[in-house]
Amino acid sequence: QVQLVQSGGGLVQPGGSLRLSCAASGSIFSIYAMAWFRQAPGKQQELVAVITSGGPTNYTDSVKGRFTISRDNAKNTVDLQMNSLRPEDTALYYCNAVITPGGSTLRREYWGQGTQVTVSS
Repeated sequence: QVQLVQSGGGLVQPGGSLRLSCAASGSIFSIYAMAWFRQAPGKQQELVAVITSGGPTNYTDSVKGRFTISRDNAKNTVDLQMNSLRPEDTALYYCNAVITPGGSTLRREYWGQGTQVTVSS
């Protein structure tokens, strides 16, 4: 059973920083892409940042230059460093990974439990 477990998040003032972490565990053969999504109240889910196994990254325009996604392939973890946070970054953040479980040849998508990020003075 593959699981994604998130940590981090919380309340921060505008201009502050937070770091989100996500660890994949269980029977894992390989991890292709790892990503962070977010969903604000009344809004659609949004892809924030993605990183593939080879290292290339992509960000939604609103976070470019402020957020950095990174992964540790040896530990099966992905982090999201969020700097210069704005009130509009307030949302529930979800870790996402495309994983081939051990004993399988098919990739599947997995989700973390979600963590709240609130940017407010």
